[in-house]
Amino acid sequence: MNPLRAAAVQFQHRPGDQAANLRTVQRYARVAAEQGVDLCVFPEMCLTGYWHVRNLDRDAVAAIAEPVPDGASTQALVSLARETGMTLGAGLIEAAADGRFYNAYVVAMPDGNVACHRKLHAFINEHISSGNEYTVFNIPQGARVGVLICYDNNIGENVRVNALRGAEILLAPHQTGGCDSPSPRCMGTISPELWHHRDVDPESIEKEFLGPKGREWLLRWLPARAHDNGLFLVFANGVGVDDDEVRTGNSMILDPYGAILAETWKADDQIVIADLDPAIREMCTGRRWIKSRRPELYHDLVERTGQEEDTRIVRFRKTETGKK
Repeated sequence: MNPLRAAAVQFQHRPGDQAANLRTVQRYARVAAEQGVDLCVFPEMCLTGYWHVRNLDRDAVAAIAEPVPDGASTQALVSLARETGMTLGAGLIEAAADGRFYNAYVVAMPDGNVACHRKLHAFINEHISSGNEYTVFNIPQGARVGVLICYDNNIGENVRVNALRGAEILLAPHQTGGCDSPSPRCMGTISPELWHHRDVDPESIEKEFLGPKGREWLLRWLPARAHDNGLFLVFANGVGVDDDEVRTGNSMILDPYGAILAETWKADDQIVIADLDPAIREMCTGRRWIKSRRPELYHDLVERTGQEEDTRIVRFRKTETGKK
């Protein structure tokens, strides 16, 4: 891996307005390029919008889905990558050749190449299918990169497979925080009024972003994914009102020890930038532990237990109080 400069961008997308969201991506990509960024990461489904999609019928999903790599948004990202010399990633809904739709993340490179990851644990809409492949590839800046979208990162095995396939940097685009979670000690909703009054009272909304609905929850597990696998991790999240929830932003870049190199808790569109030094990975704990693996002991990891459930069931299960 070569030394490189990475950026994570958070912004409040406009539901269903690809043109407006693409303009935001273009604007921040040019800001990043001016600061010498090599790898710029935008959030999950930031081009199409996210939470409103759960209520769309198949025709409405089809109306905002695009083919990859030939669709207009992907081609615009490729042009932007060539213009800026950066590798950059952004999320959308892919219309696949087989007629299926996927929550996808497009990574466009300045040499014209495109990688596309399909979310492995899709749940937002019944018409969106889950992907079945890991996505690990080389970028022209001299690094091997993996992509896992939002819920994909919750499953430790997914991150480990990326590491075993040689990923040095994990792109983790999200739309999370402030969720109405079925887990009583995980996240929780935030009043949209706090977001709408952020200019006159930034302290109240930032307190929520820094608390258990945002940063505190992320720091329970996100650093472990980086540390245990010896990866740099670039977490780019949505921010602001997203239909009836408020995303908490908290975009951050972590080193292979799980230490935070750069972060934000601002209630606003924001970019965070950090230099990734490959020397940190050489003897980091996670890489040394991976070398100590004994795969012959791990047969249970690929055996079904009978407890497996579709992500949609896990995500939307009602609790005893009837709350989702």
